[in-house]
Formats: sequence, structure tokens, C-alpha cells
Amino acid sequence: MRNGIRRRAIFGLVLGLSSWAARAAPPTMLDGAIEQMKPGSYLWAPEIAPSGPVMIIVSLKTQRAFVYRNGVPIGVSTVSTGKVGHKTPTGVFTVLQKRVVHKSNKYSNAPMPFMQRLTWYGIALHAGNLPGYPASHGCIRLPLSFAKLLYGVTNLGLTVVITNDALVPEVSPQPRITQRDDPAGIDVAGAYMWQPAKSPSGPVSIVVSGRDRQLIVLRNGIKIGSSPIDLDEPVTVTVAFVLQSVDVAGPRWLRLVLPGQPAVASGELTDADRAKGRVPKEFQRLLTTILEPGATILVTRDTLRSGGTGKALTVISGAD
Repeated sequence: MRNGIRRRAIFGLVLGLSSWAARAAPPTMLDGAIEQMKPGSYLWAPEIAPSGPVMIIVSLKTQRAFVYRNGVPIGVSTVSTGKVGHKTPTGVFTVLQKRVVHKSNKYSNAPMPFMQRLTWYGIALHAGNLPGYPASHGCIRLPLSFAKLLYGVTNLGLTVVITNDALVPEVSPQPRITQRDDPAGIDVAGAYMWQPAKSPSGPVSIVVSGRDRQLIVLRNGIKIGSSPIDLDEPVTVTVAFVLQSVDVAGPRWLRLVLPGQPAVASGELTDADRAKGRVPKEFQRLLTTILEPGATILVTRDTLRSGGTGKALTVISGAD
């Protein structure tokens, strides 16, 4: 009898997540089911999208973590984030380190099973106690079973977005700087650096600084390229993209809704977004040769002078 109940529960879970994916609605709108999840519970249906790049969005407001693979939601879990005085930072992060067995270096060797590190100063995803409200020292606690399942589908370098909103990414046309035949590319001979041999493989992150008017390319956390970028207007809002797939129709990018930003009404970028910047034509061509699903682009108004050093890094974070 118990097995029958379990099979029906799993079948309902798959149907629910399939409906959520098909409707492309914010997860919290799925008949209130996700809002009503009890602390420690989760939904998991990886068969909906068996392969592709994984992305994680953590909502501090709803204390939920949403998992996407190839742009399709495959799981959602309750979480417990940082309590007062130890607030979990918001922003766009990458997984820097993974350990099945790990103990905290800061808090009396507290166990952190299935740890996935987001910063080098103590913020990580890991299994832990979920009382139903923010209670950690800044980490994102997950149910033990979910933490183990999530650990099994992630790789170093994947994108994790932590936000105060309960918003989901939207599909957008490709950013202009990645278009192979962009006629608006600027011709600045010798102005860029391109050394892909420094890191032959791994996840690719592209960061554009509006303040520096500079673009850097990181692969597996190592700086392999940089270029000046010609901007038509100052960068006033941070925007980010994850490459979902590349096919005959061209690249498909997921635009991420970042902390403090309203939801985008449609998947279309504005003309201003498409024209954020132009890079040397040859650099643009080289850049397109290394793009694979899972690559990320971040356009920020902040400077790169303290961050773009070639080391594994948090792409951007802020305490709001």
C-alpha cells in the first residue's frame, strides 16, 4: 500500500512539474502547491529534461530553491538561508568547489554534507536543518536527500542566482557581442587579448564592465581573454544570460531576472539591450568558437579591477 501511495505521489510530482514547465509560469503560481510545501520537503523530476546545462535560482523571499536543466524546471526545494546578522548575499555566483563530506572552517566544524561552495568567504549550498525560516550563518541549507540529488547533477562553474524575488528566467535572443557576423563589430587591431590555452576546457563566463568599458572571458575560472568594448550608453542595470542551447536556429539564451529587477514582460530584449556593446570583429569571432550550453554573460556597471584576476570568483554579489 505504501509503495502504491509513493508511486502515485511521484507520478503527481512529474505531472505537476511538467505542467509548470509547459505553462512557463513562475513556480509559485502552480496552484499554490509550491508555496504550501512544508519545511524539509522538495519535488524532483529530472526525467523532464534528461540532459543540458543546470542552473539554480534561490529565492530568499519564499525560502525556495528552483533547479533548471536545459532551461526546463526539474526540481524545487524548501531551504533555510541566513538569519539576521548573517544574511545570505544576493547576486550571481558560480559553484567553486564540491565536497560530499565537509565541515565548516568558521563554525566549530559543523557538518556540511554535499557542500557546493559559492564564495571563498563561507557561503555554500549544503544539507542542513530546515526549521521553516532563515536560520543559517549565510549558507543555503537544503534537505539531505535533495542536496544529494542536486549534487549528482551539478558541475563546477554552473550558475547560481540568489535573489530576494520569486522570479524565473525568460528566453531571449542572443546578446549582440556573441553574434558571429555582427556588422557593427568595431575594428581595433591588436587591442584585445586571447589565450585559450591557459584553460583549455571548462565552463565559460563572460563579464562586461560598463565602468571600465572592458570585457573579460573566464574559462574554468581562469582568465583567457579580454577586450575593450564600445558602449553606446552607460550601463545602468546589471543583466545576465545563460546559454541554453545552440542549434540551426542559432543560440538560445536565458535572461536571468536579478535582485531588485522587475520581471520582463516578454522574452524579447529591447534595442538598447541588443546594442549594449561592440567588440573587435576578430575577437568576436574567436569568442563564438568557445561558446557551449551553460556559458554565462554578465553585464555590470561595476569595475573589474578587483575581481577579474584570473582566479575562480563570484561573478557579482551584493547585500541588499
